[in-house]
Amino acid sequence: MNSPQCDPMPAHQARAFWAVAPGLGAIRTEVLGPIAPDSLRIRTIATGVSRGTESLVFAGRVPESQHAAMRAPLMGGDFPFPVKYGYCAVGTTEDGNRVFVLHPHQDIFDAPAAMCVPIPDSVPSHRAVLAANMETALNIVWDAAPLPGERILIVGAGIVGLCVASLLARIPGAIVTAVDTDPSREHLAHCFGCRFAEPANAPREQELIVHASASEAGLRLALDRAAFEGRIVEASWYGDRAPAIPLGEAFHARRLRLIASQVGAVAPAMRGRRTYAQRLALALELLVDPVYDRLLAGPTRFEALPDAMPAILAPGGLCHVITYGNG
Repeated sequence: MNSPQCDPMPAHQARAFWAVAPGLGAIRTEVLGPIAPDSLRIRTIATGVSRGTESLVFAGRVPESQHAAMRAPLMGGDFPFPVKYGYCAVGTTEDGNRVFVLHPHQDIFDAPAAMCVPIPDSVPSHRAVLAANMETALNIVWDAAPLPGERILIVGAGIVGLCVASLLARIPGAIVTAVDTDPSREHLAHCFGCRFAEPANAPREQELIVHASASEAGLRLALDRAAFEGRIVEASWYGDRAPAIPLGEAFHARRLRLIASQVGAVAPAMRGRRTYAQRLALALELLVDPVYDRLLAGPTRFEALPDAMPAILAPGGLCHVITYGNG
């Protein structure tokens, strides 16, 4: 007599957002087969649009030399197009647990269980989409190695810049100033316990500077405002642009240090002490404060994303929330 066998889970149709040409997106369907033994099926509640990187991807501006380095963990397709890209997904597992996953914009998907990080009960789903940005900010702070009482400048008050500022403002005695060309960011800077200045009025003699504006002008400002032996953490990514910076002026005389920071590797200070999953889990815990809701925009329904994406990626935006019918 044959022993009874469990039927495999039936295939399921999913919908995902794809960038198919410069500035053009589309929703495509795909079939999810049986779930792999080490994976979970996630029904998406919300995703966030990470403007800096996704704008470069949507415009087809990822340099060929960086195609491998820029692959997101669970992306689909290949650069430049068509590509399914994104890494700010919040959803529920089949047993009802909320998780954050580095996955593109898609209504239902499978992901390795090890990549599904539980979301604290105290963090709402929409705020949790900021986890990838906060993880980047956390890694930048680890790279920066801030000291109590330092004069600190954040050049570029975008999402990552403000997340960095919010963490550095907690350092005892630190004086943190956020700099941006958009004067409307002053209120946000104050909400996170920071001073604010437009570029022309940025303070000088700054001992630690984090550059997060992704502009040549911003990096020049960072070099100009650094104190003797100041540290400049370069947190921007320029895509296919090659900024010109004045390393031949006072850069050497003032013994400045230019430090690259990139979230693809855990910062050396914590490497071997924290795994990627532990770093992401800590980023989620840091989002317990409701003040981070001020960094969110939208929401926009997933079905409207192809038409809405160009406006969402326009300069000056916040982290735009995309909602699904699974919440």
